[in-house]
Amino acid sequence: MSVSVEAQTRWKVQPGAKVTFKIKNAGFNVDGSFSGISANILFEAGQLAQSSIEASIKANTINTGITARDNHLRRSDYFYVEKYPLIKVNSQKIIKQGNQYLGYFNLSIREVSKSIEIPFTFSQSGDQAVFSGSFTLNRRDYNVGGWSMVLGNEVQIFLQIPVEKE
Repeated sequence: MSVSVEAQTRWKVQPGAKVTFKIKNAGFNVDGSFSGISANILFEAGQLAQSSIEASIKANTINTGITARDNHLRRSDYFYVEKYPLIKVNSQKIIKQGNQYLGYFNLSIREVSKSIEIPFTFSQSGDQAVFSGSFTLNRRDYNVGGWSMVLGNEVQIFLQIPVEKE
């Protein structure tokens, strides 16, 4: 008797991958983004138990459109990019939930790792696909900036990650 195990599909991040964010500062929305995304993605919709996503972003690629602010965010009181160059995420489990997926991840920013849930969609067309999702986190949970009267604690994160089969 033989058992056939279907191989996981390995996906490569394509140019145009975006991780963007929105946070309130002095009552106004500040939008920003990160680039420098790399990932090891094994994902097969029919084999979620064997699927995994490990990704990182270069913290020094933060871009809010204002150079002075970006430089400040790279310093030790925020992302401290000299000591912590990468923001990392590693899946622990991925499940199907309705017409989307729910990923249970460990998110590491600076010296802090916390479990988070990220709902996402996976839209495939042939050898191309896109992972899309969003979630909210508290920046202070990760020691990014201290207490502030003007800077909000909640950060909305948006993911738009085009991939291609390897």
